[in-house]
Amino acid sequence: MEIDGDGFFVGPTLFDRVETEMSIYRDEIFGPVLVVVRVETLDDAIRLINQNSFANGTAIFTSSGGAARRFQRGVEVGMIGVNVPIPVPMAYYSFGGWKDSLFGDHHIHGAEGIRFYTRAKAVTTRWPTEDALEGHMHFPTAS
Repeated sequence: MEIDGDGFFVGPTLFDRVETEMSIYRDEIFGPVLVVVRVETLDDAIRLINQNSFANGTAIFTSSGGAARRFQRGVEVGMIGVNVPIPVPMAYYSFGGWKDSLFGDHHIHGAEGIRFYTRAKAVTTRWPTEDALEGHMHFPTAS
C-alpha cells in the first residue's frame, strides 16, 4: 500500500483462501481488490453470499450453465458475474448493490435513475366505434 498526499492507494490486489472471520471478508472494499472465498458446494456458496450483510457484487466461474442459473437466481446481490471477474455493468444498467452496499433509496444509473427523476403515468384507452357504444362498456378482456 502506498500513501500519497490525499490518502492511500492500493494497486490491484488478490486475496485467496479468505475466511469469513477475516476483516477482509467482513469489510466492504472499493478498489482493485478481489477476495476469493472457497466453499465445497454451490449451495454453500449461495448460503455464504446471502448471509453477508453486503451485497454489491459477486461472481462465479463455471462451465455448467445449470450451476450458473442456480447461482444467479439464488444469490441476493445487486451485480452478478458469470465467468466475469468484475460484475460491473455498462452505465445504462443500474450500478450498485443491495443490503448495506446501497446508499440511499435508488441506484444511480439505468431505469432506477430515470425513475428517480421522472414520474410515471399509465393511460388505458378504448376507442370503440359509435355503433359499439350501444351494447357493452364492460371491462375489456383478452378474448
